Amino acid sequence: MLSQRKVSMCLAVPAKVISITGQIAQVELGGLTRQANIMLVPGLRLGDYVLLHAGFAIQTLDEADAQETLELLAEIAQIEET
Repeated sequence: MLSQRKVSMCLAVPAKVISITGQIAQVELGGLTRQANIMLVPGLRLGDYVLLHAGFAIQTLDEADAQETLELLAEIAQIEET
């Protein structure tokens, strides 16, 4: 018989860049504002979407992909609540 255990994992989540100062951006994520190190994504501009992981922007993505990912994460959260 397999034992049940809780599994956790790390995710990178989409966030929108709302300001940039040097190598630090303010990003909006689900209504919250966070700081993100942007040294891994040169050429970033205001309004761009990034994948945020452990405080680092690790990749840019287009708005459609960001919205699709956010919708899927919201669906997962609803499933876990039931």
